[in-house]
Amino acid sequence: MHLKKLAVRNFRRLRDVSIDLASDISIFVGANNSGKTAVGHALRLFTSRDRFDIHDFSAELWPDIIAFGEGKAGVALPTMEVDIWFEISANDIHRVIDLLPSLAWEGSLIGMRVAYAPIDPAATQSRYTQARQRALDAVPKNEKGERSFDPAPHNLQDFLRDRLKDEYELRHYVLDPARIEEAGYMPMPLVSRDRSGREILSGLLQTDFLHAQRHLSDGPGGARAEELSRVLSRFYTRNLEQKADDLETLRALAASEVSLNDHLKRVFEDTLKSLSRLGYPGLTNPRLVIRSALDPAQIMGSKDGARVHYALGPDSEDPDPPTLPDRYNGLGFKNLIFMVVELLDLHQQWLAIEDNRPPVHLIFIEEPEAHLHAQLQQVFIRKVMSILKLKGEDRTHYTSQVVVTTHSTHILYERGFRPIRYFRRSRAESTSTSDVLNLSVFHHSADPNERDFLERYLKLTHCDLFFADAAVLVEGNVERILLPQMIEKVAPRLQSTYLTILEIGGAFGYRFKALIEFLGLTTLIITDLDSVFGPALPAADGNAPGTVADAADVGQDVEADKADGDEDEDEAPVAVEKPGKSCIAGHPGAATSNETLLQWLPKCGTVALLWEATGDQKCQLRANDNDALVRVAYQCRTDVTWREEIIALAGRTLEEAFALENLAWCQDMERKSLQLRIPRNAEKDLLTLASRIHKRVQSSDFNKTDFALALLGEDPAAWTVPTYIAEGLSWLEAEIAPPETQDDEDEEQLVAGKAAPETGTALAEAAA
Repeated sequence: MHLKKLAVRNFRRLRDVSIDLASDISIFVGANNSGKTAVGHALRLFTSRDRFDIHDFSAELWPDIIAFGEGKAGVALPTMEVDIWFEISANDIHRVIDLLPSLAWEGSLIGMRVAYAPIDPAATQSRYTQARQRALDAVPKNEKGERSFDPAPHNLQDFLRDRLKDEYELRHYVLDPARIEEAGYMPMPLVSRDRSGREILSGLLQTDFLHAQRHLSDGPGGARAEELSRVLSRFYTRNLEQKADDLETLRALAASEVSLNDHLKRVFEDTLKSLSRLGYPGLTNPRLVIRSALDPAQIMGSKDGARVHYALGPDSEDPDPPTLPDRYNGLGFKNLIFMVVELLDLHQQWLAIEDNRPPVHLIFIEEPEAHLHAQLQQVFIRKVMSILKLKGEDRTHYTSQVVVTTHSTHILYERGFRPIRYFRRSRAESTSTSDVLNLSVFHHSADPNERDFLERYLKLTHCDLFFADAAVLVEGNVERILLPQMIEKVAPRLQSTYLTILEIGGAFGYRFKALIEFLGLTTLIITDLDSVFGPALPAADGNAPGTVADAADVGQDVEADKADGDEDEDEAPVAVEKPGKSCIAGHPGAATSNETLLQWLPKCGTVALLWEATGDQKCQLRANDNDALVRVAYQCRTDVTWREEIIALAGRTLEEAFALENLAWCQDMERKSLQLRIPRNAEKDLLTLASRIHKRVQSSDFNKTDFALALLGEDPAAWTVPTYIAEGLSWLEAEIAPPETQDDEDEEQLVAGKAAPETGTALAEAAA
């Protein structure tokens, strides 16, 4: 038996979500404030006696609450609900007999709805009206008939702020899995002779929490700090075999620490072994030692009779190795030890229930990555279930489940797609809701080859795709290195957004299509034209605009360059026009080898069609608010100027496009480190120069990473971002970036050193 699914309605951001849970571990991911933690809070409130708050209702329902108080027709007081579904076997029927919807029930799903509903809406409205009138009557009016202030309660929401527990109650219902999808289905109230709905639910499910705020401290502490010694002492008191509280033992303790230290070593042996499975202490970290802090005057009444020490040096038979106190270990290992001990404590407390132990134990672990380095995070998520492993007959009748909320990519991809539940904030205007996507659905529905590729790629790169506002898929290492600088130049508002940059290349970018569409991500694809020779065409006289220059001409240039002592590495013969082999972008009949352009956007096979593609053809628009919005950016023709010539040209790659759009700057001798300068360029016309640049970039001697690093060393104000990238980034900025303020504009001008004199003067005067 295990918890199969949760459906939450009208609770905070979770207006109407359904969350499938794995039978062992589920991982909740998503951007901040997307509702991950709210699931745990909902379960705690609906399964315990904790009090609800008026702000637990989804924000979209607040106007309805106010309108109901004003007596508007057609408006009802809202209800918060949680549907809790269990998957059971035939051996569990006796546990859930109260939840069987009918004698005709069959299958493995049983469910309970817990609703937080108004007790008597009409009476609530009446009490609010009376309270409002009393408050108004208590404030005298002036000679104009006006009150000096508007007293509380101002509306029904204000009234319920302090009276919610008096006006609302928890109600429990039996759900029928065969009818739950029917329109207008009303579940049957849960009726039991000897147990309440809360008691029935608590007899099936125990929920515990390991919160993100663990308040560990390196210092001597404070009200919010908790030492590991105290945590371990509490664990000892609750769960482990203890020394008998007799005078003989106390006398022995007063005389010697040996007995108690041996005792502590023995009872904590399994706990420390659990830690070793997570890589602590490993080879170099100090070992954990539990020692008695022997003070005979405090032993009987203190829970702090044992202290954590860290033993230095190798593990030997020395009974008294040199040690350090608890506070001398780092926060990362403190956090790891704390989590392991707390998990074992929660697990042992559940196992210790003798009468009517709930068959399902669900533990929420919030952000376990705090203070842990990447490898330790991976070990934790890999081994956490072994810490909670059941033994003997318990494995047949009981289940431990874990839900982990995290922002760590190292934790996220360690277990693949199946346990991931992605919390996605709604893009609809004037809403603050989220929906939840089950990545196990994607895992089972996606093409196995594509799915396996994505899982391996995301694990290898630790990509933060699930935490971003938008994704940028780039061609290669050069784009990844230069993109932050380009963003600062042409789309500075993107610096205030959360972007993930995936270096994937045109040959593989299309393989992300299914995942991006499933997640509904806004995505910019920056890719290369990747022009290649198309099918053979009839020969034409001369070189068409933008084609490779004649081989003899290139050879003459090379010899002339060498004679003048100006090196030129482009000595390879001109490529034969073999279909499918790379060529300059303007070659007649050129095609593209870029699979992303062929299979995703804009689905064109020739360079000519790619250049003719409209903005709409380059975009995958949304049909609904939460669908993916995708745009592709690739090299198109722009006017290139060289001396007196102006010709519309396009580069095949980023490096070519950059060289063409910054032609005079790149051909300066001072830019030789960029590798784009063509020797004796003053003697060449524009088409020849473009051909030689293409040949240079395609040569085996051209190092693209060196080009990117050399460009980073140049003044960013001196060069221009290639048009296709600038247009793509501007599009993305308009889609996801917050509006720009005047302060932002002034700051950008000052940072770039481009502020107009009068603007700079005005700012200086304002500062003064």
